[in-house]
Amino acid sequence: MTTIRVLLADDQALLRSAFRVLVDSEPDMEVVGEASDGAEAVRLAAEQRADVVLMDIRMPGTDGLAATRMISADPSLAHVKVVILTTFEVDDYVVQSLRAGASGFLGKGSEPDELLNAIRVAAGGEALLSPAATKGLIARFLAQGHGPDGDRDPARSARLAALTVREREVLVQVAGGHSNDQIAERLEVSPLTVKTHVNRAMAKLGARDRAQLVVIAYESGLVRPRGE
Repeated sequence: MTTIRVLLADDQALLRSAFRVLVDSEPDMEVVGEASDGAEAVRLAAEQRADVVLMDIRMPGTDGLAATRMISADPSLAHVKVVILTTFEVDDYVVQSLRAGASGFLGKGSEPDELLNAIRVAAGGEALLSPAATKGLIARFLAQGHGPDGDRDPARSARLAALTVREREVLVQVAGGHSNDQIAERLEVSPLTVKTHVNRAMAKLGARDRAQLVVIAYESGLVRPRGE
């Protein structure tokens, strides 16, 4: 069994202790370090060869957003997945973090099983974290403060032309928060075929993972927020 190496980044020692007890209780994961600010998190992610960083957004000094950008920009840390921990259900920093390269987000009030599952999902790079919540959060913030076209990115809209019809269909389903198995059932193809289309779409659009694919789908105008 491969052990998932987890780094905890939060300025509250009590929370880090609680997360450590929870993570270390699992046979397939271990805490390899603790950081109280973003700069320390970036350093320890490299030193301890972390697979997943549980990153608090609001920390003194270098915050979680800046740290996420630094990790995502470092080619030597390309394997590191960042899961943003947020206190609030709606937080514009979360969207910025996804744009910066985070794999997803999770509320600090989530159940223990949800947190553990999020770590496994992020480490595997397979499915989007908290799909329904992530989709709704991104939709809400991309719809705020902009014109009728939302936060459309012309460059990314143009890059959609590189996608095949099937890849576009799969991207729409990913933006809807659906897993590979669910997409396979909806499109009547195999999960392996879906995974191939997702990987090709990420490569063509320059997306780090599925979370960024959701952002791109909204930014490009391929998918529009509902009920705003």
